[in-house]
Amino acid sequence: MNIYGASGHAKVIINLIHSRLLEIHNIIDDNASITGIYDYPVVHEVTPEILKKKTIIAVGNNRVRKKISSMLKGNFYRGISHAEAVVDETVEMGVGTVIMASATINADAILGEHCILNTGCVVEHDCLLEDFVHVSPGAILAGGARIGEGTHIGIGALVIPGIKIGKWCTIGAGAVIIEDVPDNATVVGNPGRIIKILNKEDE
Repeated sequence: MNIYGASGHAKVIINLIHSRLLEIHNIIDDNASITGIYDYPVVHEVTPEILKKKTIIAVGNNRVRKKISSMLKGNFYRGISHAEAVVDETVEMGVGTVIMASATINADAILGEHCILNTGCVVEHDCLLEDFVHVSPGAILAGGARIGEGTHIGIGALVIPGIKIGKWCTIGAGAVIIEDVPDNATVVGNPGRIIKILNKEDE
């Protein structure tokens, strides 16, 4: 398979792929100054030959990951979990989604495309994550939470059962979310409070 991205997040993706004893064919990055990562060379041009292999996008920024997914126009690797993650057999997972070591994804959770479920996070039963969501290390989503497209849940954040968080929100590290959150909001603190809502022109 291919990995698109050769910065810090790519290191974790490489570890995930190694845990599944899968082969990495190409690592791609736009930054010409990055020539290698671990023992892998990095290429800087996407060719038709490279795109014969399926790709995982190893970029932590949700908006950039969405932009890359549009540029590559498909042929993405199926959703994949680290060998040391716990993923219930009823979980639905979209293409390009990655689940890191020690994460727990419980019964009937639905994960969209190109999501990141980072190290040690917990996504409980019946949660729904739309495309391009990133759940950071140690964050916990309780049962039935709904997370909109492109939202980033910060390190160690807690979301109580049944909460709905809108699209393209930022939930700060350690925030405790006890009320629904509208689109484009930034929320911090315990209990969580909205400190900013982006307008379209701010994105």
